[in-house]
Amino acid sequence: MRNLNPPLGPLSVDQFMRRHWQRKPLLIRAALPDFKPPLSPEALFELATRDDVESRLVSQPRGRWRLDRGPFDAQDLPARTRRAWTLLVQGVDLHVDAVHDLLARFRFVPDVRLDDLMISYATDGGGVGPHVDSYDVFLLQAHGRRRWRISAPRAIELLPDAPLRILSHFEAEQEWVLEPGDILYLPPLWGHEGTALGECMTYSIGFRAPSRLELLRGFLADCADTVSGPDPRFGDRGLAPTRTPGRLPEPMTRSLAGWLTNWRPTKRQIDDYIGRFLTEPKPSVWFEAQARPPALSAWWEGAQRRGVRADRRSRLAYRGRHLFINGECFDMLPGTSASLRRLADSRELPPDALRATPVDSDLARSLHQWFCAGWINHSR
Repeated sequence: MRNLNPPLGPLSVDQFMRRHWQRKPLLIRAALPDFKPPLSPEALFELATRDDVESRLVSQPRGRWRLDRGPFDAQDLPARTRRAWTLLVQGVDLHVDAVHDLLARFRFVPDVRLDDLMISYATDGGGVGPHVDSYDVFLLQAHGRRRWRISAPRAIELLPDAPLRILSHFEAEQEWVLEPGDILYLPPLWGHEGTALGECMTYSIGFRAPSRLELLRGFLADCADTVSGPDPRFGDRGLAPTRTPGRLPEPMTRSLAGWLTNWRPTKRQIDDYIGRFLTEPKPSVWFEAQARPPALSAWWEGAQRRGVRADRRSRLAYRGRHLFINGECFDMLPGTSASLRRLADSRELPPDALRATPVDSDLARSLHQWFCAGWINHSR
């Protein structure tokens, strides 16, 4: 299949993935030439006032790091003429279509690896100190200029008593000044420090990297909630009297240990959970169901005229005969697989993909159900 992704500067996407992805940094000059940020500082400040948006304010009054968490009232933010403060707004792609559309540039990585797009606004001298991220990141300079200094992975020592994870020892090995449209890619655990040179905005495209503990904690809780079949309870008929009541009884310990070591999840449980886990929306995301759901026939007629697209907050993936959407698993019934996989890959189905499908089809019923839940919309 031909790779349709535009190149990353001098490299094709294939070359980038072989040479740099999770290996070494790459500075891409003019990666997005003539880039115009889709969000103004004023619009970003407005987002930071909302309680459904995660935002943070970083400053250094009297030389000490300070972190304040939003939402912020307009008067909480320092004046734009004041030096060395930074506003971080997380998950802007969940709230602004034009920002969400930027993520399409990075869909050469599977969607379940994409986390979100954070926007950092800073005045002259602003930054969050030298730090490391546990995930890959593309740093797109959107407005103004920022100096980046980086260092290779090494033992992590943090500044004590700081409200941020700031490296206590950081020796830069390379540095650059990024202009609008430039991108700096950093693999996990590379130290980096960005400093605004005048007013600037940087877009950080971060990637999800679940830890084993995170996966196990959720999986075991999910299995406990969905366990089926007989639930044996410990018994010790014939137990002899004890002279050491404080000691753990060996027969009981062996029996309980056997329950733990002999239990095995099924392959279906594992596959099902991984798909739901990787498509679970962020905790701050909720969908509003249609207050008055439209009738299937009328809605399908409109969908065939206009097409459908996934809501910018929806997460989709598929594996085998299963489609995962927003933390739920659906069987792809006969006749639906090609269309649903296309929806997950393209995030939309144009009118010509729906016109030949009757209203009483499984595809029409599934799409109507997800529209009523707020997971998909008519195309723009």
